[in-house]
Amino acid sequence: MKKVISTKNAPEVIGPYSQAVKAGDFVFFSGQLGINPATGEFISNSITEQTEQIFKNITAILDEIGLTLKNIVKTTVFLSDISNFAVMNEIYSKYFIPHPYPARSVIAVKTLPKNALIEIEVVAIY
Repeated sequence: MKKVISTKNAPEVIGPYSQAVKAGDFVFFSGQLGINPATGEFISNSITEQTEQIFKNITAILDEIGLTLKNIVKTTVFLSDISNFAVMNEIYSKYFIPHPYPARSVIAVKTLPKNALIEIEVVAIY
């Protein structure tokens, strides 16, 4: 059985998908962009600020179902420019202290929705 997860504290979806879906003991998140949920616009055109906003959005969805970042077991990071890797990695690492870090993939792509600089999707476990 699956359950759709949604909160107004994260950006509304812009297509035919859900913010997150719980299936069994896992919660699968759609990719999050650095969008401010109050305005529906990017927080800025900065990789630092977009990455920070993405973690705020992920945390808001986790909060909706009583979970924290510690419940994340897998992340996939999409970068529109691999030269942003070091900055992203520095910000990313502070959200998963103390260890262990979740499993992770980082993929450089040509473009992202709405021309975002970064998109992150996660899988969490209850």
